[in-house]
Amino acid sequence: MRIVALVPGGIGDQILFFPTLDDLKRNYPDAEIDVVAEPGSLGAYRICKSVSNVLKFDFKDRNSLTEWVDLIGNIRDREYDIAICAGKRPFVGMALWLSGVAVRVSYQGGGNLFLTNSVPLKTEQYVAAMYHDLLKGLGISTPCPDLTINVPKSDLEWADKEQQRLGIKDSGYILIHGGSSQLAAAKTSIQTYPVQSWRQVIQNLQQRQPDLPIAILVQTAEDEQLVRSLQEAFPDLKVTNPPDIGKTAAIVAAANLLLCTDSAPMHLAVAVQTYTIALFGATDPKKLIPPSDRCIAIKSPTGKLSDIAPQTVLERVWGG
Repeated sequence: MRIVALVPGGIGDQILFFPTLDDLKRNYPDAEIDVVAEPGSLGAYRICKSVSNVLKFDFKDRNSLTEWVDLIGNIRDREYDIAICAGKRPFVGMALWLSGVAVRVSYQGGGNLFLTNSVPLKTEQYVAAMYHDLLKGLGISTPCPDLTINVPKSDLEWADKEQQRLGIKDSGYILIHGGSSQLAAAKTSIQTYPVQSWRQVIQNLQQRQPDLPIAILVQTAEDEQLVRSLQEAFPDLKVTNPPDIGKTAAIVAAANLLLCTDSAPMHLAVAVQTYTIALFGATDPKKLIPPSDRCIAIKSPTGKLSDIAPQTVLERVWGG
């Protein structure tokens, strides 16, 4: 049997889809499971144990007729028995129908004409559980399993060497992922926590735990401006820039505590059970993190991350 899952969205969306893929593999242990994901999200599957192949398609782009024909041809050539789509895009449903996949599952709504099975879209729940509901279209009604990842041994070895390079191997460390700065600010993103607020948090952490190093996690070029600003105030900050998501997961797993905004590292921390305090703007934390005493959400009272007081963050750090 061959199964294909079409998963629009970023790295975080792919990670949240992992429980659905893992349950598919448990129910169809001999099946080959492939995923169609956006170009910038393909790397997520480095840490997914249930996927055989990853195909590229830019769901966000205004795709040309040629690109749609190529997608249909790729799916048709691979002769999938089941297709699952994690979005409500009528053209995708049509593409699956034209590709000849016998069983086509997605959410009720746009494109139902081209589906064989559809399930209600319940957006009020944890997104991983919302994705997992798609399996009801295949008669699978088990609870959504916990989010887990499979970090390659080579990535664990890289993280061990990286901790030695930074001088934090034996002491442990607090890891901070501040989110993007310049790019997000230009877009007035609610995902940006102000540099000055991070400075107050770091200053208190160093005063209370002077022997516990603090490392800054760099994920994108936009993060670098935030890092430079913080290093001006705290020259002894450590900086780590893992080259892929597997190595990022390994660095997150080894941390004593992760302080972050809503981001891919937050989902990795949930998977590896690193104690995490995550800052949220307008987004409902219940949709992005599961109930857990190891992942604490701080929701902005106004919907803007900048309005979360540093003291609020520190109260959760020392009281958690």
